[in-house]
Amino acid sequence: MKEPESSSSSWVTVTLGDLGEVKSGVGFPKKYQGQSSGDYPVYKVGDVSRAVTLSQGLLNSANHYVTTEEAGALKGVIFRTGSTLFAKIGEAVKLNRRAFVMRPGLADNNVMAVVPHLNESDRYLYYFLRTVDLSDVSRSTTVPSVRKGDIEDLEIPLPPLAEQKVIADKLDTLLAQVENTKVRLERIPQILKRFRQSVLAAAVSGRLTEEWREHNSSQFPYENRKLSEIIHEMRNGLSPKPNEDGRGHPILRISSVRPFSLDQIDIRHLEVSEKDKERYSLQPDDLLFTRYNGSIEFVGVCARVSQLNHDTLLYPDKLIRVRVDKAQVIPEFLEIFAASLEAREYIYSLVKSTSGQKGISGKDLKLMKVALPTVSEQTEIVHQVDQLFAHADRIEQQVNNALARVNNLTQSILAKAFRGELTEQWRKDNPELISGENRAAALLERIKAERAAVAKPKRRKANA
Repeated sequence: MKEPESSSSSWVTVTLGDLGEVKSGVGFPKKYQGQSSGDYPVYKVGDVSRAVTLSQGLLNSANHYVTTEEAGALKGVIFRTGSTLFAKIGEAVKLNRRAFVMRPGLADNNVMAVVPHLNESDRYLYYFLRTVDLSDVSRSTTVPSVRKGDIEDLEIPLPPLAEQKVIADKLDTLLAQVENTKVRLERIPQILKRFRQSVLAAAVSGRLTEEWREHNSSQFPYENRKLSEIIHEMRNGLSPKPNEDGRGHPILRISSVRPFSLDQIDIRHLEVSEKDKERYSLQPDDLLFTRYNGSIEFVGVCARVSQLNHDTLLYPDKLIRVRVDKAQVIPEFLEIFAASLEAREYIYSLVKSTSGQKGISGKDLKLMKVALPTVSEQTEIVHQVDQLFAHADRIEQQVNNALARVNNLTQSILAKAFRGELTEQWRKDNPELISGENRAAALLERIKAERAAVAKPKRRKANA
């Protein structure tokens, strides 16, 4: 037992095993599973994860329940309210999720629990466990696993009981504020997604350039033309299987094409003849549409080749290359139109499924009607969309940076709490609550004495 260097002298450093019991769950045979209600929930790793992601770590429900009789048959520990549960084996260990039990229940054998000896220390120990990286604690085996002794041996700074409550109360408040901030920030990307979609809708409907048309005598309504009437070429890509070892020329993956985005980094290679190299090489301003994908969301999406990062770049057969008639349409405008709700609804209506893959034919794509303004207005539309999207991108980057800071803030606050920094002024204002019998050292002796009294076997009466 020792005093932490960075906190009050009323604190001591002990091990987690001094302050609580570390126990594992039990085997949970299938014959007991599947009940949606009962006397006791049986907490599994998934229940812990849901509590963390949906209920701020508060665990009060499960997917499986048992009766009191079944709980007795399972011979499992009923983890009381205030216990802290976490995954003890498998990849879930790396997720570092801890849940605070609100409804007493059992746990299956993939779950471990810490049950404080004193109810007053429940929240304090729960928050301490949130500072622990279970990946560091786990054994370095093929399957990550946490052992009872590893948790019991964790060192923990122990303040007096009164200060533990103050720390837990402050963390309740501060971390709730952090979580609320995080929730608000996480909503913004969805708002920006709707904003971009509204920009596209305004762009292809003429609303975006109403003022521009007033000053430039441009016609409206726009002329509806089939895609086949405004392009020079539509060609499916190469069907031979590419290789991963660099032989031949770079070739895109099917996943390379996303709306307004072309990935030229994650590529494979393909050996082709000079004739095929010439026929299937991409050029700047080519448009690529996805012909097939496992998700309908990515069928028929379009990306423009704004620049080439390779001397020769090929594309596979599940992509379609389109070369436009620039006298009628500029590639950037057609890329915008292809991402609009109007174009997406047309594509969704014609998607067919084959062997788990969803796709659209080039023939159907050619029949898509495009609302076509003049080339000069197309140029203005592209300019305005670029500006608005760039503004949205800047906001999104700021949100991502803020989220990264918020995610780091939780651990920063927890670290301050367990260095005694959150309660420094409280200790100065309440010296009587951290001295004498209230000191942490005295608290530890009390815990040891109470445990010894419980563990001491009863004397058997002598025979009369």
